[in-house]
Amino acid sequence: MLDLRPSPIAGTWYEGSAKRLAASVDEYLNAAELPEIKGEVVAVIVPHAGHVYSGGVAAHAFAAVRHLTPDLVAVLSPFHNFAQYPLLTTKHQAYSTPLGNIEVDQSALVELQSNLEIPIAAIAQDREHSLEIELPFLQRVLKNEFKLLPLMVRTQEADVAQRLGHALAQVLKNKNILIVASTDLSHFKDQRTAGILDAEMLRRFKSFDPESIFQAERTGKGFACGHAAVAAMLWAARDLGANKVQILKYATSGDVTGDHSSVVGYGAAVVLKV
Repeated sequence: MLDLRPSPIAGTWYEGSAKRLAASVDEYLNAAELPEIKGEVVAVIVPHAGHVYSGGVAAHAFAAVRHLTPDLVAVLSPFHNFAQYPLLTTKHQAYSTPLGNIEVDQSALVELQSNLEIPIAAIAQDREHSLEIELPFLQRVLKNEFKLLPLMVRTQEADVAQRLGHALAQVLKNKNILIVASTDLSHFKDQRTAGILDAEMLRRFKSFDPESIFQAERTGKGFACGHAAVAAMLWAARDLGANKVQILKYATSGDVTGDHSSVVGYGAAVVLKV
């Protein structure tokens, strides 16, 4: 019996029953209209609000990996709650969703820690939604059994993200892998302002320059709650041979709710080796 991380968000942030969850995720995936994607997908960038708000955007990135069969999926997310640790992971042996359990690759975690001077704190029964919210999509698009490397990046320091990215690439090289970086964009701006800020942050993602992402945050030109997770992913992906970011979809919560006075921005992208 695996020690399972119980889901704190099933039934609220996404459907609570396996049947309804599978149907809703598949509906988002089937509705996604993808542009032509040329190259090998190494990683994706996806939003992490409740599925009803950002699922349609996230589905564009996940639909782009339907053909992949990775043995290991690294998911990098922010950590929205208080913690004294810069980097965190789960203390449990597997994540549980209504669609089943995803086992954590303990050997990959050990290897990552051995390549990284910064300690990764293992915590039990965390309530972080931004990592878990991506798992039902992975469970529906990946038809093979895969293991999970869950990483929550609390600190927003470029140096930590860079070191994490390089160390992660060392663990993932020569493996059949996929990296998922979880982030939303600007929060609680009006639709027009959000569009300006989010376009700039997505441009920084597309530039494949992780340092510029932190510069956008510092100068207020763009915002992303998971910007350190995205930057770490980009450093890792670059070490693994990726050289292009393609933006697939952008929308806001206002496009779902009809309220454009205060919105959250969502973007989906693939990171490619061309």
